[in-house]
Amino acid sequence: MPITDRRTLLRSAAALPLVTATANMALAQGSETASGAAAKPAPAKDVTRTLAHYLVTANYDDLPANVRKEGVRTLLNWVGVAIGGSHHQTVDIAVSALSPFSGPAQASLFGRRERFDIMNAAFINGVSSHIFDYDDTHLKTIIHPAGPVASAILALSEMQPVSGKEFLNALVLGVETECRIGNAVYPNHYDVGWHITGTAGVFGSAAAVGKLLKLNEQQMVWALGLAASQPVGLRESFGSMNKSFNPGRAASSGIFAAMLASKNFTSSDGMIEAKRGWANTISTKQDYNEITGDLGKRYEAALNTYKPFACGIVMHPAIDAAIQLRNENKLTADQVERVELKVHPLVLELTGKKTPREGLEGKFSIYHAVAVAIVEGAGGEKQFSDRAVADPTIVALRGKVIPTITPGIDPAQVDMTIVLKDSRALNRRIEHAIGSVEMPMTDKQLETKFADLADGIIPAPSIRRVMDACWNVETLPNAAEIAKMSVSS
Repeated sequence: MPITDRRTLLRSAAALPLVTATANMALAQGSETASGAAAKPAPAKDVTRTLAHYLVTANYDDLPANVRKEGVRTLLNWVGVAIGGSHHQTVDIAVSALSPFSGPAQASLFGRRERFDIMNAAFINGVSSHIFDYDDTHLKTIIHPAGPVASAILALSEMQPVSGKEFLNALVLGVETECRIGNAVYPNHYDVGWHITGTAGVFGSAAAVGKLLKLNEQQMVWALGLAASQPVGLRESFGSMNKSFNPGRAASSGIFAAMLASKNFTSSDGMIEAKRGWANTISTKQDYNEITGDLGKRYEAALNTYKPFACGIVMHPAIDAAIQLRNENKLTADQVERVELKVHPLVLELTGKKTPREGLEGKFSIYHAVAVAIVEGAGGEKQFSDRAVADPTIVALRGKVIPTITPGIDPAQVDMTIVLKDSRALNRRIEHAIGSVEMPMTDKQLETKFADLADGIIPAPSIRRVMDACWNVETLPNAAEIAKMSVSS
């Protein structure tokens, strides 16, 4: 999809936080074509089966080179954030709570010594990979695709042999599935309060696991149907441990669905598109062409992006601008009179917490994000810690941050003016922040991010070995090697 179309979707995401019935009808009818005629959405017929047929027939050799490369970058980024988040208090709590109930020690916990059964391992690794809010992002839907999918299939690969090529194919297909399904209901589904990473992510997990289990078409239909029965995640959870629960649960629920389907546990054949199915039940917008159109030709998985900053994606332009102005002018907090931001409504809707009390809340505070970027010149996980949100210098400066909703500003943009006490005004407008589709992180930047996250958690020599294994996943005889070398000593 062209970049302009993606930006149109993003703009629509928050222009109507609660979409009216009239707007919903217009969205369902599709956009205007060049001739002025309304484009008709794909009919609500055989959507689940069409997708299932594609999933069971799609092969590794069918993947274009650029899609394979983005799949590898997705894997590398995910492994890094899973290791990096592995000793957060949230993960410690999950391990403690679930260990009495874990089954056989089938799968690794990234960055830790414990081993759990595959469903609980997938859940915990999904939590670990999302707790820093540092994972990948499909910007059209704000889905974090890898968490539900990679967590599930890496756990499965430790229970049954999975070649690197099979693994990468399943990863791409899982990401493709959840993002296409997300496209079909975004933004209405998200606006009403669903956390789309969980609600769409479960389909990605089920599809990827089902592919590795070699489900037939009917079984894949059932796996998708059982996934549809398990939507998880509400936006009210943002800023708490519960947010990372959502991709973790989507991962384990997808395994649950695929395993049941592999034994012929049935579901409706139209669970995505039926009148009382998933899409009609949880959204007022349904564009099924986003799911079934150009399968195997148009790849949403090729549009995945990776965060340079460990927080909500809509704050990234402001952090980028703040760091640039700070570094260019050698700014210190005591020079700043105020920081004026022109922003899209989505910025305040998602990240309007003025006084975050802990690091997780700081990830959803535009006030904290700008202040810490000016003070510390960074936006990594250390800048969104409990320490950072309580720092007196940062607390004082965030009170000087003034965001203003401004017509004509895209969610991917910001216009920042830092007014100094000597009356100088420093301005920076960001059209595309680093980490966006237009300004992607380089392979080298992804490696630097990975190394920073893994430092002190897994042995230093292992960091390079794990990165190399990710880059060369297609040559691995068993993808489980990545999981086994990603644990603490």
